[in-house]
Amino acid sequence: MDFCGELWGIMCNFDAKSSLINVRMRFLGNIEGKIDAKGRAFLPVVFRKVLTASGEENLVMRKDVFRNCLTLYPESVWNAQLDTLRKRRNRWNATHQQLFRQFASDVELITPDGNGRILIPKRFLLMARIKQAVNFIGVDDVIEIWSPEEQQQSQLSPEEFSKGLEQLMSEDPWLFTDSE
Repeated sequence: MDFCGELWGIMCNFDAKSSLINVRMRFLGNIEGKIDAKGRAFLPVVFRKVLTASGEENLVMRKDVFRNCLTLYPESVWNAQLDTLRKRRNRWNATHQQLFRQFASDVELITPDGNGRILIPKRFLLMARIKQAVNFIGVDDVIEIWSPEEQQQSQLSPEEFSKGLEQLMSEDPWLFTDSE
């Protein structure tokens, strides 16, 4: 087969959807928003553009494991997290099963509407102590939704932040790399 024929074969077998999923999503920034009376909020445009460029339509929402905020996972990121957890659990260990069940079940599938709004269920608003004002924070491949008060309380002092970052960045890079 000549070069043009090889390229044509590649193009004929090209699957755009699966190729887009391999695009690395990176959400950055801290954007203020508001929740309306129905529990809807506009997902920031900058985050919607990242989702669109990555071919993502659906998000998975759950309360954060460690903090009083909500975490929005693009569906492919959620599935990768769930796969990792599934691989590490032992089906014959009752604690593992309960952890997996609780992590996987207390979620909502979220699809932004045509205007870019998402509906945040009331139980999640209560869990995260969100009233009306919210902050959308891009944290690598996920988006966190915070009440401004909770976010402020969770922040490290400038001294704690610089010391912690210095310690993290001075660790042996071969031992502490992200394996994705």
